[in-house]
Amino acid sequence: MVRVEFLGPIQKEVLELDIINLNELADILQDDKDMKEWLDISAVAVNDTLVSNRDFALKDGDKVAILPPVCGG
Repeated sequence: MVRVEFLGPIQKEVLELDIINLNELADILQDDKDMKEWLDISAVAVNDTLVSNRDFALKDGDKVAILPPVCGG
């Protein structure tokens, strides 16, 4: 299972999914109307390393974090 965490202002509970790559995660999240707005503007980290390739392979025990843009002062 892969653990998916949503950080910052994304109000979504942690997901535990049986997926093999980030494409599968994107397909699942596209169906969630609350997530759709965040998908194109958020960064993704796998095990605390930023990843930009949706074909990135995931394995059991990986942690995926969805990182929305933030601004500070």
